[in-house]
Amino acid sequence: MPSADTRPAPDYAALARDIKRWAAELGFAQAGISGTGLGDDEPHLKRWLEHDHHGEMSYMARHGDKRSRPAELEPGTRRVISVRMDYIPPGIRDAWGVLADAEAGYVSRYALGRDYHKLMRGRLQRLAERIHAVVGDFGYRAYVDSAPVLEKALARNAGLGWIGKHTVLINRAAGSYFFLGELYTDLPLPVDAPASAHCGSCSRCIEICPTRAILGPYRLDARRCISYLTIELKGSIPEDLRAPMGNRIFGCDDCQLVCPWNKFAQDAVEPDFAPRHSLDGAKLVELFGWSEQEFLRRTEGMAIRRTGYEGWLRNIAVALGNAPRSVAACDALMARADHPSAVVREHVAWALARQRGGTP
Repeated sequence: MPSADTRPAPDYAALARDIKRWAAELGFAQAGISGTGLGDDEPHLKRWLEHDHHGEMSYMARHGDKRSRPAELEPGTRRVISVRMDYIPPGIRDAWGVLADAEAGYVSRYALGRDYHKLMRGRLQRLAERIHAVVGDFGYRAYVDSAPVLEKALARNAGLGWIGKHTVLINRAAGSYFFLGELYTDLPLPVDAPASAHCGSCSRCIEICPTRAILGPYRLDARRCISYLTIELKGSIPEDLRAPMGNRIFGCDDCQLVCPWNKFAQDAVEPDFAPRHSLDGAKLVELFGWSEQEFLRRTEGMAIRRTGYEGWLRNIAVALGNAPRSVAACDALMARADHPSAVVREHVAWALARQRGGTP
């Protein structure tokens, strides 16, 4: 991180106000500023890792304490500017309606349109350029899921929301359907007050989880989470978790859908988050028929590509196994029964047994 230049120090309180205004002009729903202290969160992270609740996400443990110590990740960091961006596009098909349609594939609402990573990182870079225009050279680094960052804890400390019992950040005025990004900086900006928690005695998110991945308040076993199973896991999905997955083929939103605070959720203002290829409720048989070339072409610039074509077929095969018995579902599965991937063949065989009345 380069050091700041030697020009007279700016009015940092005024600069902080300007930063929040510029962030809004760049399309962020909110910005806040925190220090780098995460001492209360570090033990929680270590316990989570010690219990192997991160599963195959080895990157969660790869960087030692840098995740909970921003100044070790980026030397010279004194403050973190956290931003959020709403992602629910207006006019999409009702989530509960898609989940109730067992012949449709459910894609997590955040992944229906453009991948947010480059979009948000580009806007954080533009925010940094506006700051540079005022203060001259200063040290900074923009992050959007691109490094070991405890983004939810930093956002909480910056006043953007509290971490709910499902471990998702909740904003009192906007629910939880938003992305987070950070700008690490060496500027001594005034910090915002941390957000206070407002979950109270509510436990709807814990009770609704299809695979019982939320072990208790603030305790998530990622190895059971449908988002992990459909995106991060690269091999076979444990058999006991396949039926509870229902028709969820990329991610899961149940814990957010039942959260009372999401009655305040705001529509996205970014048009690129609108659904592509009718993925807010497309039929499973249609999606399962995509060739690898179609998958790559249709998911270009989308988060869905993270699962890979093999994972895509694996996930949809499970959903077809959970779908109502039909000739169309059986025919679609049979067409993939000899797929080159052993993982795909395994899940197709499981689904076919379900379609034919077996109970694997």
